[in-house]
Amino acid sequence: MTNLGLESSIVEWVIEHPEVQCILDSLGIDQSCQGKSLDYVCRQMGLEPHFVLKQLLDVIEDDSSVNE
Repeated sequence: MTNLGLESSIVEWVIEHPEVQCILDSLGIDQSCQGKSLDYVCRQMGLEPHFVLKQLLDVIEDDSSVNE
């Protein structure tokens, strides 16, 4: 799992879990958002932060189960 959350920056997410890039791309979230938090970026884009967080966590979980 991860210790990242809504307060973590997009850059932190991508550095720690590169597999989330596909979700960020599909939602139009640019990883070069100047260190803004996932929560902030989602709200600025009109996205529900908890929905996006769940998608990211699902990708991480899927990736870790494949690598076991």
